[in-house]
Amino acid sequence: MKYIQTDQSLDIPEGVTVNIKARIVTVTGPRGTLEKNLKHIDVTFNKVSNKQITITVHNGDRKHVAALRTVKSLISNMITGVTKGFKYKMRYVYAHFPINVNIVEKDGAKFIEIRNYLGDKKVRLVPVREGVSIEFSTNQKDEIVLSGNSIENVSQNAADIQQICRARNKDIRKFLDGIYVSEKGVLSDDA
Repeated sequence: MKYIQTDQSLDIPEGVTVNIKARIVTVTGPRGTLEKNLKHIDVTFNKVSNKQITITVHNGDRKHVAALRTVKSLISNMITGVTKGFKYKMRYVYAHFPINVNIVEKDGAKFIEIRNYLGDKKVRLVPVREGVSIEFSTNQKDEIVLSGNSIENVSQNAADIQQICRARNKDIRKFLDGIYVSEKGVLSDDA
């Protein structure tokens, strides 16, 4: 079944500007600017006013309508990022060998250095993505906090850290050691 026309409207909060040119969406807010290329998705953008945009799919089937909702949530996440920001908290879990995590800089790029995972001598390095800041929690032992404007960069950095600390060729019910996401949310909830 084809849908002749499907619309989704998105409200823009005060203090945020959304510019769309040739399906490249740029969102500017108090925390900075985010840009996303959506040329691969066949949708039409229409700016109703400075407070609202509509996203339209013409003659689309179920997958195109699903892509429409995806585009809406992508732009909504960008708006949340430039107004509030995103935060992921990760905890180190270990039974015997304490995991040692540091932030190092090599050739101008930042890396998260993970040592002594399951007693390994191997040093694991995870590159820090652009726009992601990393802090060690002061009020909680063995916790690292990743924060930034782009939910994609923050969550992918958290996933990279969690993936590099996987116990391979072992029973994961017994070997629970690793660094896991314990909490995720927006930054301005703290204030």
